[in-house]
Amino acid sequence: MGVRLRVISIGAMNAHPSWGEKGEVRPAHATTTLLESGKVRILVDPSLPAQVLVPRLSERSGKKPEDITHIFLTGLHPMRRRGLAAFPNATVLASAGEIEGVLAQLRERMQQAEQHRDEEVQHMLRQELAMIQACEEAPDKLAEGIDLFPLPGISPGSAGLLVPAPGATLLVAGDAVATVEHLEEGKLIAPCFDMEQARESLAEAIEIADLIVPGRDNLCANPVRRF
Repeated sequence: MGVRLRVISIGAMNAHPSWGEKGEVRPAHATTTLLESGKVRILVDPSLPAQVLVPRLSERSGKKPEDITHIFLTGLHPMRRRGLAAFPNATVLASAGEIEGVLAQLRERMQQAEQHRDEEVQHMLRQELAMIQACEEAPDKLAEGIDLFPLPGISPGSAGLLVPAPGATLLVAGDAVATVEHLEEGKLIAPCFDMEQARESLAEAIEIADLIVPGRDNLCANPVRRF
């Protein structure tokens, strides 16, 4: 049984450093990818607002929100999950390291907000905590031919999905590989939780994958392992 991949929406950086851009040139959003293995349909990083993402999903795949069985988040930044409300029946997954790391950050911020008696911030943080706690830890194998691939560094437990195949190994990398320029130039996206870890993850992605779906770009061939 093979795995089918389709890019639903190509992401973008608010300013691309390799293009000489500064400030906020455009709204940032993540690349959204659909992976299908048998009856399992995994939508990765539903970053666009629901009212935009749902018609885009139909245009690109013929699928409806109820056809999606799982949502996988390469990281838990709110930008990656703007369209999450469109998929209430899907199981939301993220890596265990990402869930634990982000929960620790939110609890620390909650303590600070409580000390300052900032009720508005406390309310916002409670909503974030509830959303993160509702995520399930992604297993090592999400479906036949689709494996969890840890890529920590950009965030505490950022991770991608690996599709190993005899002809070419494919990696949905999230922001561990932000764009094709970041891939070619060996650069990291900013901000970065742990730069040393992020460099190691980028190097590992380059070493293992023939094809990469970057976090803010279209599917591309790995220049180091180009066919």
